[in-house]
Amino acid sequence: MSKISILTKGIIKENPTLILVLGACPSLAVTTSSINGLGMGLATTFVLLMSNILISLLKNVIPDKIRIPCFIVVIATFVSIVDLLLHGFVPALADSLGLFIPLIVVNCIVLGRAEAFASKNSVFDSMLDGIGMGLGFTLALFLIGSVRELLGNGAVFGHKFIVGDGILVFVLAPGAFFVMGFLIAIFKMLKKS
Repeated sequence: MSKISILTKGIIKENPTLILVLGACPSLAVTTSSINGLGMGLATTFVLLMSNILISLLKNVIPDKIRIPCFIVVIATFVSIVDLLLHGFVPALADSLGLFIPLIVVNCIVLGRAEAFASKNSVFDSMLDGIGMGLGFTLALFLIGSVRELLGNGAVFGHKFIVGDGILVFVLAPGAFFVMGFLIAIFKMLKKS
């Protein structure tokens, strides 16, 4: 597999949220705005990148019988770092994302990439995979958050584009399902072409 395809497969072809439908819980819960989607996506990208690198470096040292608990410890370390950095430098975003930042530890995208890719490939390839999957996850969350914010509030990044009230259902939980469903359909069409 070429280096470019390792990097780009997570963006559209194997997008973790919109093609593989992994990580649906944070995708639906935190995407009430574009900034929340972008923040959660970038936090997860950092954890994916760093855990893929470290797990790839340690793959020959970790015994097979305890590899999953070891992966979780590595992932939890980077999640703790992200959580502390968000609380220290972007407290408003940390408060907005709330419990979903610590829950990155059990996000099936991160653990799945550690098990399926980082534990079997080189450090550089694992780094590219972490970046690509993270960017795909960030893109999905940003798109869901932007559409929900635009249709629900008439704004993107807090800047009002539509005068008046938005469509309330898009600010609520059902709106996340509607937007994600339409985006999944669009990405499936893009994947075929």
